[in-house]
Amino acid sequence: MPRLPSLLLTCLLLALPLAACGDDDTETEAGSTPAATATATATPEDTGGEQGSGCEPAERPEPKQVDVPKPKAQLDPAKTYVATVTTNCGEFQIALDAKRAPKTGGAFKALADAGFYDGLSFHRIVPGFVIQGGDPKGDGTGGPKWSIVEAPPKDLAYTKGVVAMAKTATEAAGTSGSQFFVVTGEDVGLPPDYALLGKVTEGQDVVDLIGVAPVGPDEQPTDPIVMESVTVSEQ
Repeated sequence: MPRLPSLLLTCLLLALPLAACGDDDTETEAGSTPAATATATATPEDTGGEQGSGCEPAERPEPKQVDVPKPKAQLDPAKTYVATVTTNCGEFQIALDAKRAPKTGGAFKALADAGFYDGLSFHRIVPGFVIQGGDPKGDGTGGPKWSIVEAPPKDLAYTKGVVAMAKTATEAAGTSGSQFFVVTGEDVGLPPDYALLGKVTEGQDVVDLIGVAPVGPDEQPTDPIVMESVTVSEQ
């Protein structure tokens, strides 16, 4: 599988057909979003005049192994689910789309309930495009040893605050493992290939702060940005 930060240009050229809902037993160890058409560079002015990310200092996570069985449970469309992502930069919340993405949300909740995301990083930041995390290896090549497929809504627009699941260029539309991304651009113009998870409803300022953190040439933040915990609650 290609590494996420450096080998994604071909993804932008591929518009894979939507896949039908169903299980995919293929092991997956990478997730990616298409490369941005333009990449901005964060400056001290972007982070309120501070050097670095503007977040609390954190140690760079070591790769970890968490074995979570392939989830079968789906979200109940009649209920409301909120994921709370606590990071060293602050906290934000994602309203999971239980009506349009019950299968994807169910898998995400199963991973969160198992503590899969706790201690993982946002390993990819492209200002004005996305922030991406959820890889236990921390380099864009990791994930659970399974994937699921749920076709995204055909009219899905990847606008600011939308949260979706990453996949490789060769995987069918709607394929997901554990890696997810939050859109930070107003409308990044992606095709509806990436499984919908939900939308940020609180803490957009925290997402924006992460979205302008200084990065290296591999799109990894120079100062670690760590998910201290990810929990999903019914409200």
